[in-house]
Amino acid sequence: MDFSKSIYENRKELGRPFLAAHRGVNGANIPCNTMAAFKIAIDQGAEVVEIDVAKSKDGEYFVFHPRMEPVFLKSRKYIKNMTAAEVEKLFLYNQDGVITHYKVPKLSEVLAFLKGKAYINVDKFWFDVKGISEQIRKAGVEKQVIVKTFVDEKSLNEVAKYAPDFMFMPMVYEKDEVTEKLLARGVNIVGTEILFSDESQEVISDEYLSKMHEKGLLIWANAIVYNETANIAAGHTDDISLSDSPEKGWGWLMNKKVDFIQTDWLLPLKAYLER
Repeated sequence: MDFSKSIYENRKELGRPFLAAHRGVNGANIPCNTMAAFKIAIDQGAEVVEIDVAKSKDGEYFVFHPRMEPVFLKSRKYIKNMTAAEVEKLFLYNQDGVITHYKVPKLSEVLAFLKGKAYINVDKFWFDVKGISEQIRKAGVEKQVIVKTFVDEKSLNEVAKYAPDFMFMPMVYEKDEVTEKLLARGVNIVGTEILFSDESQEVISDEYLSKMHEKGLLIWANAIVYNETANIAAGHTDDISLSDSPEKGWGWLMNKKVDFIQTDWLLPLKAYLER
Protein backbone atom coordinates (compact mmCIF):
# COMPACT_ATOMS: atom_id res chain seq x y z
CA MET A 1 0.00 0.00 0.00
CA ASP A 2 1.40 3.38 -1.04
CA PHE A 3 0.62 5.84 1.75
CA SER A 4 2.04 8.73 -0.27
CA LYS A 5 -1.15 8.42 -2.33
CA SER A 6 -4.64 9.19 -1.12
CA ILE A 7 -6.86 6.40 0.11
CA TYR A 8 -9.12 7.08 -2.89
CA GLU A 9 -6.23 6.50 -5.30
CA ASN A 10 -5.27 3.27 -3.55
CA ARG A 11 -8.87 2.06 -3.67
CA LYS A 12 -9.09 2.78 -7.39
CA GLU A 13 -5.82 1.01 -8.15
CA LEU A 14 -6.86 -1.99 -6.05
CA GLY A 15 -9.98 -2.51 -8.16
CA ARG A 16 -11.92 -4.26 -5.40
CA PRO A 17 -12.91 -3.50 -1.81
CA PHE A 18 -10.19 -3.15 0.81
CA LEU A 19 -9.83 -6.26 2.96
CA ALA A 20 -10.27 -5.19 6.59
CA ALA A 21 -9.20 -7.74 9.21
CA HIS A 22 -11.40 -7.47 12.31
CA ARG A 23 -9.08 -7.43 15.37
CA GLY A 24 -6.41 -9.01 13.17
CA VAL A 25 -6.62 -12.65 12.11
CA ASN A 26 -7.28 -14.88 15.08
CA GLY A 27 -8.65 -18.25 16.05
CA ALA A 28 -7.74 -21.55 17.72
CA ASN A 29 -4.93 -20.67 20.15
CA ILE A 30 -4.26 -17.14 18.85
CA PRO A 31 -6.45 -14.51 20.57
CA CYS A 32 -7.70 -11.42 18.79
CA ASN A 33 -6.08 -8.00 19.22
CA THR A 34 -2.62 -9.52 19.75
CA MET A 35 0.68 -8.91 18.01
CA ALA A 36 0.40 -12.41 16.51
CA ALA A 37 -3.10 -11.70 15.18
CA PHE A 38 -1.87 -8.50 13.52
CA LYS A 39 1.22 -10.18 12.02
CA ILE A 40 -0.94 -12.92 10.52
CA ALA A 41 -3.33 -10.32 9.08
CA ILE A 42 -0.45 -8.57 7.34
CA ASP A 43 1.06 -11.84 6.12
CA GLN A 44 -2.30 -12.92 4.70
CA GLY A 45 -2.80 -9.69 2.77
CA ALA A 46 -5.01 -7.41 4.85
CA GLU A 47 -5.06 -3.86 3.51
CA VAL A 48 -6.73 -2.62 6.70
CA VAL A 49 -6.28 -3.88 10.25
CA GLU A 50 -8.94 -3.00 12.82
CA ILE A 51 -7.84 -2.56 16.42
CA ASP A 52 -9.65 -1.78 19.67
CA VAL A 53 -8.28 0.57 22.30
CA ALA A 54 -8.64 0.48 26.07
CA LYS A 55 -6.99 2.67 28.72
CA SER A 56 -5.74 1.71 32.17
CA LYS A 57 -6.64 3.82 35.18
CA ASP A 58 -3.12 5.27 35.24
CA GLY A 59 -3.27 6.38 31.62
CA GLU A 60 -1.57 3.63 29.56
CA TYR A 61 -3.22 2.70 26.26
CA PHE A 62 -3.64 -0.96 25.37
CA VAL A 63 -5.11 -2.77 22.38
CA PHE A 64 -8.07 -4.64 23.82
CA HIS A 65 -11.84 -4.58 23.38
CA PRO A 66 -13.28 -2.84 26.47
CA ARG A 67 -15.75 -4.87 28.53
CA MET A 68 -14.47 -8.17 27.12
CA GLU A 69 -12.16 -8.78 30.08
CA PRO A 70 -14.36 -11.61 31.45
CA VAL A 71 -14.09 -13.40 28.09
CA PHE A 72 -10.50 -12.88 27.00
CA LEU A 73 -8.78 -12.39 30.36
CA LYS A 74 -11.13 -14.32 32.68
CA SER A 75 -11.10 -11.21 34.82
CA ARG A 76 -13.98 -9.58 36.64
CA LYS A 77 -11.93 -6.39 36.74
CA TYR A 78 -11.89 -4.12 33.70
CA ILE A 79 -8.71 -2.61 32.27
CA LYS A 80 -10.04 0.87 32.97
CA ASN A 81 -9.92 -0.05 36.67
CA MET A 82 -6.45 -1.64 36.52
CA THR A 83 -3.00 -0.11 36.55
CA ALA A 84 -0.75 -0.70 33.54
CA ALA A 85 1.40 -2.97 35.72
CA GLU A 86 -1.63 -5.12 36.50
CA VAL A 87 -2.54 -5.42 32.81
CA GLU A 88 1.00 -6.39 31.86
CA LYS A 89 0.90 -9.36 34.23
CA LEU A 90 -2.16 -10.87 32.56
CA PHE A 91 -2.32 -13.59 29.90
CA LEU A 92 -5.04 -13.92 27.27
CA TYR A 93 -7.23 -17.00 26.84
CA ASN A 94 -7.85 -18.85 23.58
CA GLN A 95 -11.17 -19.71 21.97
CA ASP A 96 -11.53 -22.80 24.18
CA GLY A 97 -11.04 -20.75 27.32
CA VAL A 98 -7.52 -22.08 27.90
CA ILE A 99 -4.78 -19.71 29.03
CA THR A 100 -2.07 -18.84 26.48
CA HIS A 101 1.29 -17.10 26.60
CA TYR A 102 -0.10 -14.11 24.67
CA LYS A 103 -0.24 -10.73 26.40
CA VAL A 104 -2.33 -7.59 25.95
CA PRO A 105 -0.18 -5.34 23.71
CA LYS A 106 0.31 -1.64 24.25
CA LEU A 107 -1.14 0.67 21.63
CA SER A 108 2.34 2.10 20.99
CA GLU A 109 3.66 -1.39 20.16
CA VAL A 110 0.85 -2.14 17.73
CA LEU A 111 1.12 1.19 15.93
CA ALA A 112 4.88 0.75 15.59
CA PHE A 113 4.42 -2.74 14.14
CA LEU A 114 1.74 -1.66 11.64
CA LYS A 115 3.58 1.48 10.53
CA GLY A 116 4.03 1.40 6.78
CA LYS A 117 2.19 -1.92 6.41
CA ALA A 118 -1.58 -1.31 6.26
CA TYR A 119 -4.31 1.16 7.03
CA ILE A 120 -5.19 1.08 10.73
CA ASN A 121 -8.83 1.37 11.72
CA VAL A 122 -8.90 2.57 15.34
CA ASP A 123 -12.08 1.45 17.05
CA LYS A 124 -13.24 2.85 20.39
CA PHE A 125 -11.59 6.13 19.35
CA TRP A 126 -14.53 8.09 20.73
CA PHE A 127 -13.85 7.32 24.40
CA ASP A 128 -10.66 9.45 24.40
CA VAL A 129 -10.26 11.35 21.14
CA LYS A 130 -7.59 13.68 22.52
CA GLY A 131 -5.44 11.02 24.17
CA ILE A 132 -5.58 8.46 21.37
CA SER A 133 -4.87 11.19 18.80
CA GLU A 134 -1.71 12.06 20.71
CA GLN A 135 -0.62 8.41 20.61
CA ILE A 136 -1.23 8.26 16.85
CA ARG A 137 0.82 11.41 16.24
CA LYS A 138 3.61 10.16 18.49
CA ALA A 139 3.78 6.94 16.44
CA GLY A 140 3.84 8.88 13.17
CA VAL A 141 1.01 6.94 11.54
CA GLU A 142 -1.35 9.83 10.81
CA LYS A 143 -1.53 8.99 7.09
CA GLN A 144 -2.45 5.37 7.80
CA VAL A 145 -5.08 5.78 10.46
CA ILE A 146 -8.83 5.72 9.87
CA VAL A 147 -10.76 6.82 12.94
CA LYS A 148 -14.47 6.56 13.59
CA THR A 149 -17.02 7.69 16.13
CA PHE A 150 -20.74 7.76 16.55
CA VAL A 151 -22.47 10.92 15.32
CA ASP A 152 -23.21 12.53 18.68
CA GLU A 153 -22.21 16.17 18.90
CA LYS A 154 -19.60 15.66 21.62
CA SER A 155 -17.66 13.11 19.57
CA LEU A 156 -17.83 15.15 16.38
CA ASN A 157 -16.66 18.30 18.18
CA GLU A 158 -13.69 16.43 19.64
CA VAL A 159 -12.71 15.04 16.23
CA ALA A 160 -12.89 18.55 14.76
CA LYS A 161 -10.72 19.87 17.62
CA TYR A 162 -8.10 17.13 18.08
CA ALA A 163 -8.05 15.10 14.85
CA PRO A 164 -9.27 17.27 11.94
CA ASP A 165 -6.51 15.91 9.67
CA PHE A 166 -7.09 12.20 10.35
CA MET A 167 -9.13 10.17 7.89
CA PHE A 168 -12.52 10.08 9.57
CA MET A 169 -15.53 7.82 9.03
CA PRO A 170 -18.64 8.52 11.09
CA MET A 171 -20.76 5.47 11.91
CA VAL A 172 -24.17 6.00 10.32
CA TYR A 173 -27.11 3.74 11.05
CA GLU A 174 -29.94 3.42 8.52
CA LYS A 175 -29.75 7.07 7.42
CA ASP A 176 -26.89 9.54 6.91
CA GLU A 177 -27.62 12.94 8.43
CA VAL A 178 -24.04 13.97 9.14
CA THR A 179 -21.84 13.82 6.01
CA GLU A 180 -22.87 17.18 4.59
CA LYS A 181 -22.38 18.86 7.97
CA LEU A 182 -18.90 17.39 8.36
CA LEU A 183 -17.87 18.44 4.86
CA ALA A 184 -18.94 21.98 5.73
CA ARG A 185 -16.90 21.89 8.97
CA GLY A 186 -13.66 20.96 7.23
CA VAL A 187 -13.23 17.60 8.96
CA ASN A 188 -11.24 15.14 6.84
CA ILE A 189 -14.19 12.83 6.23
CA VAL A 190 -13.21 10.09 3.76
CA GLY A 191 -16.50 8.21 3.86
CA THR A 192 -18.95 6.52 6.20
CA GLU A 193 -19.23 3.23 8.01
CA ILE A 194 -22.74 2.10 7.19
CA LEU A 195 -24.85 0.00 9.55
CA PHE A 196 -28.14 -1.31 8.23
CA SER A 197 -30.60 -3.96 9.34
CA ASP A 198 -32.71 -3.94 6.19
CA GLU A 199 -31.87 -3.73 2.48
CA SER A 200 -34.40 -0.93 2.00
CA GLN A 201 -32.57 1.53 4.27
CA GLU A 202 -31.00 4.67 2.85
CA VAL A 203 -27.35 3.94 3.60
CA ILE A 204 -27.30 0.84 1.41
CA SER A 205 -29.40 2.24 -1.42
CA ASP A 206 -27.84 2.54 -4.88
CA GLU A 207 -28.71 6.24 -4.83
CA TYR A 208 -26.82 6.90 -1.60
CA LEU A 209 -23.77 4.90 -2.58
CA SER A 210 -23.60 6.60 -5.99
CA LYS A 211 -23.93 10.03 -4.40
CA MET A 212 -21.11 9.28 -1.96
CA HIS A 213 -18.84 7.99 -4.71
CA GLU A 214 -19.56 11.07 -6.84
CA LYS A 215 -18.24 13.13 -3.92
CA GLY A 216 -15.11 11.00 -3.73
CA LEU A 217 -16.23 9.40 -0.46
CA LEU A 218 -15.86 5.74 0.46
CA ILE A 219 -18.21 3.21 2.05
CA TRP A 220 -17.22 0.80 4.81
CA ALA A 221 -19.44 -2.29 5.29
CA ASN A 222 -19.21 -5.05 7.87
CA ALA A 223 -19.56 -8.76 7.14
CA ILE A 224 -18.58 -9.59 10.73
CA VAL A 225 -21.02 -11.09 13.22
CA TYR A 226 -19.93 -9.99 16.68
CA ASN A 227 -23.40 -10.44 18.16
CA GLU A 228 -26.32 -12.14 16.42
CA THR A 229 -28.73 -9.63 17.95
CA ALA A 230 -26.86 -6.77 16.20
CA ASN A 231 -27.91 -6.94 12.55
CA ILE A 232 -25.54 -4.45 10.90
CA ALA A 233 -25.49 -5.75 7.31
CA ALA A 234 -29.03 -7.05 6.72
CA GLY A 235 -27.77 -10.63 6.98
CA HIS A 236 -25.04 -10.31 4.32
CA THR A 237 -22.40 -11.72 6.62
CA ASP A 238 -19.33 -13.91 6.93
CA ASP A 239 -21.59 -16.62 8.34
CA ILE A 240 -23.88 -16.87 5.34
CA SER A 241 -20.96 -16.48 2.93
CA LEU A 242 -19.22 -19.53 4.40
CA SER A 243 -22.13 -21.74 5.46
CA ASP A 244 -24.39 -21.12 2.47
CA SER A 245 -23.09 -19.05 -0.46
CA PRO A 246 -20.58 -16.19 -0.73
CA GLU A 247 -22.92 -14.59 -3.26
CA LYS A 248 -25.43 -13.99 -0.47
CA GLY A 249 -22.89 -12.24 1.74
CA TRP A 250 -19.60 -10.95 0.36
CA GLY A 251 -20.86 -10.99 -3.23
CA TRP A 252 -23.91 -8.95 -2.36
CA LEU A 253 -21.75 -6.32 -0.64
CA MET A 254 -19.27 -6.29 -3.51
CA ASN A 255 -22.07 -5.82 -6.05
CA LYS A 256 -23.18 -2.79 -4.05
CA LYS A 257 -19.71 -1.37 -4.75
CA VAL A 258 -18.74 -0.86 -1.12
CA ASP A 259 -15.09 0.11 -0.63
CA PHE A 260 -14.22 -1.84 2.53
CA ILE A 261 -15.45 -5.20 3.79
CA GLN A 262 -14.58 -5.94 7.39
CA THR A 263 -14.29 -9.67 8.01
CA ASP A 264 -13.26 -12.31 10.52
CA TRP A 265 -12.42 -14.68 7.63
CA LEU A 266 -9.73 -12.88 5.67
CA LEU A 267 -8.38 -15.63 3.41
CA PRO A 268 -11.73 -17.01 2.18
CA LEU A 269 -12.93 -13.48 1.47
CA LYS A 270 -9.68 -12.63 -0.32
CA ALA A 271 -9.94 -15.76 -2.47
CA TYR A 272 -13.55 -14.94 -3.35
CA LEU A 273 -12.85 -11.34 -4.29
CA GLU A 274 -9.85 -12.34 -6.40
CA ARG A 275 -11.98 -14.85 -8.28
